[in-house]
Amino acid sequence: MNRAPRGTPTPPTATPTPVPAPAPADAGATASGGAAPASTARPGTVLLGQGMTRVYHDRTVLHGVDLAVPRGQTVAVLGPSGAGKSTMLRCLAGLEPLQEGTVAFQGELLSRAGSAPRAAGGRIGMVFQQFNLFPHLTAAQNVSLAPRKARGVRTAEADARARELLTRVGLAEHTDHYPYELSGGQQQRVAIARALAMDPELMLFDEPTSALDPEFTREVLAVMRDLADSGMTIVVVTHEMDFARRGADRVVFMADGRIVEDGPAQDVLTAPEQERTRRFLDQILSE
Repeated sequence: MNRAPRGTPTPPTATPTPVPAPAPADAGATASGGAAPASTARPGTVLLGQGMTRVYHDRTVLHGVDLAVPRGQTVAVLGPSGAGKSTMLRCLAGLEPLQEGTVAFQGELLSRAGSAPRAAGGRIGMVFQQFNLFPHLTAAQNVSLAPRKARGVRTAEADARARELLTRVGLAEHTDHYPYELSGGQQQRVAIARALAMDPELMLFDEPTSALDPEFTREVLAVMRDLADSGMTIVVVTHEMDFARRGADRVVFMADGRIVEDGPAQDVLTAPEQERTRRFLDQILSE
């Protein structure tokens, strides 16, 4: 699926830390420890992770992973439990430090080995498995809170924007409801609206439907497809094969802390090149 990229965003006022130019390599190459894909050197790359290595208690969870995400692309990350998918996503979001490697966003270095990650200032939105809504706030109040507190947006403006976003995710009639009055799917859509309230240039989703019943899963996936169709740059860790097939431009398959296969969604899902990918897809599709 070819989507027109969004316009170039206004650069941040802070002076960005320069990112070393990646070494050239074959397009699409993502083998652990190898050179970064050639696409990372082209204008339009929104997110770039190079050599990302993450270690927990002497156990290496990510092994030198490279990932480049062009503007306007939707990337579905697949793989078995324990493959390192969520860890990679958290490193890309600047929520986990790296033992080796770097993460850059819009050409600005956010994370490097040995240093605490820098905040992206709301330009990267993230939606987790759990909704993490404030139980004492209404849906609209949950959505408007961050713009008011982090950016000093006036209450009236933040509230109007919150209601606009809740309408966009199909919750126009639930703006004044508290989380306990909402279904799981509705709460997750509030969480998506909350992330969108900061006007991110990139959205990261970590198994956003894993805790939902099938009916509510469809509601959330419909919102994600709408975001993808609008040109939002998206990386989503998911086991929802229908979304990967119909909603993603590209599929990245991970196993054992490495990217095993990376390519156009239809190619990877219908004719994977790697045996490890084929085994995973055979198991998932047979369930």
